Amino acid sequence: MKLSPREAEGYFARPDPKKTGLLIYGGDAMRVALKRQQMLAALLGPAAEEEMRLTRMPAADLRKDPAQLLDAVKAVGFFPGIRAVLVEDANDSATPAIVTALGEWQAGDAQIVVTAGQLKATSKLRKAFETHSQAYATGIYDDPPSRAEIERILGVAGLSTPPNDSMSVLTEIANEIGPGDFSRMIEKLSLYKHGDAGPLTLDDISAVAPQSTEAAVDDLLNVVAEGRSAEIGPVLRRLQAQGTNSVALCIGATRHFRTLYAIAAHPGGPAQGIGALRPPLYGKRRDRMLRQAQGWGAQKLQLALTILTDTDLQLRSAGQSAPALALTERALIRLAMRANSR
Repeated sequence: MKLSPREAEGYFARPDPKKTGLLIYGGDAMRVALKRQQMLAALLGPAAEEEMRLTRMPAADLRKDPAQLLDAVKAVGFFPGIRAVLVEDANDSATPAIVTALGEWQAGDAQIVVTAGQLKATSKLRKAFETHSQAYATGIYDDPPSRAEIERILGVAGLSTPPNDSMSVLTEIANEIGPGDFSRMIEKLSLYKHGDAGPLTLDDISAVAPQSTEAAVDDLLNVVAEGRSAEIGPVLRRLQAQGTNSVALCIGATRHFRTLYAIAAHPGGPAQGIGALRPPLYGKRRDRMLRQAQGWGAQKLQLALTILTDTDLQLRSAGQSAPALALTERALIRLAMRANSR
């Protein structure tokens, strides 16, 4: 049977021990691993490894010895409780052994949990689970985490649901970094808040949030879009020290102002324009981009994109003699000054 993303979230939290198994597949190996970890913890409990109720095997081994999966599923454990066999990194070459184990499964056997990369709709492995009456298949996609998912991760780390402003910041961070990095950040946050029963504050999050070059570039682009020209130089020098080159900055600025133009030029107005963005923006970043687009307007943003295009052509020109950083800084200052003009 096939699980939709919403149904899958519920199943990961409360898996059915009477089912035959579950296939989790997706292009992002870390997202798949985190969901597999969540599901197995809910199914088997925290002591499964110590009690030898979880058997792991690489799918590649099934090509040499297909029978080992069925043997592991039928094996009698030393400890009472639910058992599972985890087959990792599967593809269609492992399907025959997995289909045999699914067909021979009986109540009391170990549940069959399989992880895989991106699988096409025609995949034999997908069809084996999707057409099975007692097994499930679900795909993991690169969608931004929902509020419920962030609350779950916080709960696992022993943190209560934070105030709205802190949740907005956590949502922005979760959208910007990978799921593994976000989970590690929450673990650090849990340690940071150990013994502190107060609500999660913005300062708490800032203390453990990862600082990346991309975030620093975003800071610079916000400075430019909001017309704070005096702050451009110091931020630009910091980025230069981190190794960011002028062409990358120009590309980032062009992307930022194109997004603002898409918001401002939407037929239904900026409020509808920001809602039409894909991927969507959330929290304070969404509010900030909306304010910037409204402040600039579509006509001024067209001029800004012209400035950035001309600068990009100059930076890439073989005959360009002026220092690249100086060209970029001049363009950004011109944009910041236009932000304050009428």
